[in-house]
Amino acid sequence: MNYQKFIETLIDQKALRESDLKKVNKVKDQMQETGLPLLLIKLGLCSEKDVAEALSKTTGLDVVGVDDYSDTPFLPDDVSLRFLKESHAISIAKANNKITVAVMDPENTFIKQSLQMMCNKAIEIKVGILSDIDKALERQYGDGKSQMGQITDNLGDSESLDDIEHLKDLASEAPVIRMVNLVFHRALDNKASDIHIEPFEDSLIIRLRIDGVLQKIEGPPVSATAAVISRIKIMAKLNIAERRLPQDGRIKIQMQGKEIDLRVSTTPTMYGESVVIRLLDKENIVFEFDSLGFEPENQKLFLEVLSKPHGIILITGPTGSGKSTTLYTALTHLNTPGKKIITIEDPVEYQLNGVNQIQAKPKIGLTFSSALRSIVRQDPDIIMIGEMRDLETAKIAVQSALTGHLVLSTLHTNDAAGALARLLDMGLDDYLLTSTVNGVLAQRLVRKLCMHCRQAYQPLPEVVEEKGLSRFMVNNKLTLYQAVGCNECGDIGYSGRMAIIEFLVMNDSLRKMVMEHKESGLIQEQAVKDGMLTLYDDGLAKAAKGLTTLDEVLRVTTEG
Repeated sequence: MNYQKFIETLIDQKALRESDLKKVNKVKDQMQETGLPLLLIKLGLCSEKDVAEALSKTTGLDVVGVDDYSDTPFLPDDVSLRFLKESHAISIAKANNKITVAVMDPENTFIKQSLQMMCNKAIEIKVGILSDIDKALERQYGDGKSQMGQITDNLGDSESLDDIEHLKDLASEAPVIRMVNLVFHRALDNKASDIHIEPFEDSLIIRLRIDGVLQKIEGPPVSATAAVISRIKIMAKLNIAERRLPQDGRIKIQMQGKEIDLRVSTTPTMYGESVVIRLLDKENIVFEFDSLGFEPENQKLFLEVLSKPHGIILITGPTGSGKSTTLYTALTHLNTPGKKIITIEDPVEYQLNGVNQIQAKPKIGLTFSSALRSIVRQDPDIIMIGEMRDLETAKIAVQSALTGHLVLSTLHTNDAAGALARLLDMGLDDYLLTSTVNGVLAQRLVRKLCMHCRQAYQPLPEVVEEKGLSRFMVNNKLTLYQAVGCNECGDIGYSGRMAIIEFLVMNDSLRKMVMEHKESGLIQEQAVKDGMLTLYDDGLAKAAKGLTTLDEVLRVTTEG
C-alpha cells in the first residue's frame, strides 16, 4: 500500500508535522499489522477526522457521516465480527447486488477483496471515522455496551488498594489506561476546558466543563476509583501514597494530533481524592482581540490605553472569566523586538516566544512580590503579574509603573469600579492609585449560539422595556435568538464562548472620586456617564446581533 500521497495531504493540511514522521518510522516496523492511518491515530499524531478527510481527498471517496450508520448489519452471518473489528469496517447500506461498506483505511484493498469473496456481491467502499465505525459495530453486533462498559469487563481485581505497589500495578494495566484515555478523548471531542473526577460512596462521577457549564458523562465503575485516580497521579508525577494532602502536577500528552497540556489538581474528600484537570490546547488558542469578542469601540479604546509607555492596566473578573487569555492577547500585541517583557505567573499557562516567563514557587520563597523586586532590575519595558494578591505586590507594581514600566495584572472583583475600591481596601495610597492606573477591564464569558440551529424570535414588548432592549430596535422591531440544539453542537444549542466586557478608562473626574474614597457604585455611575459600556450593555449588544442569548447575558451578569 502506497501512503505517500496520504502523508503529503496531511502535511499540506497541517494535520501532521514532518518531524512527527520520524516517530512513525521508529515504531512502524514493530507494528507491521497496523496500517499507517491507524498508527498515526494510535500514536496521537493525527485526529481521526483529519485522517478520514486526508484519505477521502487522496482516494476520491466520500466520508460517511454519523447519521449514515445503520443499526442493522447488511453483511452475511458468515462474515466474522472479529474480521470487521480488526479491519475497522462496517456495512452501511444494501441495494440490488451491491453492499456499501465504510472502512477506516480505504487504501487497504485486502478488506474490499475479502468482503467481495465472502459476500459474492459488489462492494462499494466509503471512508469512515474510526470511533464512529467502532461504535456502530457495537450497535450492530454488540451487546449494547458502551466503550466504557467493555473496558470495565476487562478490569481486574481491585482489592488491597492500601498496597501501593499493587495500586501501581493496577494503574499500569491496559483497562485502566484505556479508561483514562477514553475520558481524555471525550473531553477533547467535546472541547471541554476542565475534567472533574469526583469519588462518592457508591459511584465515581465524571463531569466535563463545556463552554463554562458542567455536563456529566459516563464514568468508570466505583471499584475502579483508586486505580483511575492513581493512573492520573502517576502521569502527573504526583505521590500516589499521599492521599491526605492536596497536590498539583502537569501532564503533557499528544492526542488527536495535538499537544495538550493538562494541569492536574487533587484534593482529599470523604471517599477518596477529587481530581480536577484543566486542558490547555496550545495549538488551537488564538490570541486575537476579534476572536475574544471585543467590540470595535472597546478594542480601539483598549489598544489606545495599551500603547501608553507606563502605568497599570488591570483585568478583573471571577475565576474562569477569561482574564488570563485577555492578558496573553495583550502581551502578544505588545511583543515586539523593541520591548522586553517579563512575567511572573502561577502557573504559566501558555508559553509565548520572546517573553521571559517566571513560574512562581511560594514553597521556596519565589512569590509575586519577591520575584517583582528582581524583575525590575532586569530592565524590562513591560511587566505582567499573574494576580495582585496582596499589598506588597500592589506597592511594587505601583512603584514599577511610576518608574516608567507598563504593568499588566489581574484582580478578582465583580466589576471595573470594584477593582479601584479593592486596591484602596488593600491599603494602597489613593494618590499612588490615581497616578498609576490607566484603565480597568472587567469581563465575563458567555456561550456563543450555534449558527447551525439558532432560532429567531420577537421578544415581548414587556421584556424589551424591562431589559432595556429598545435602543437596539430597528424600524420598531427587534430580533433575538434562542438555543435549540443539533448534531453540530451536540444538541446543546451553543458552540464556543466569547467575552462581554466593560472598560473603565481613568480620567480626572474618576481620579477625584477615588481621592475622595467614593463607593464603587458611584464610581461605576460616573464611568457610565463618561461613556463606559457596562458588562450588561455589551452583553445585550451581542444578544441583539444574534451572537448569544438574552438568558446567557442575564446568567453571567446577575450572578453574585
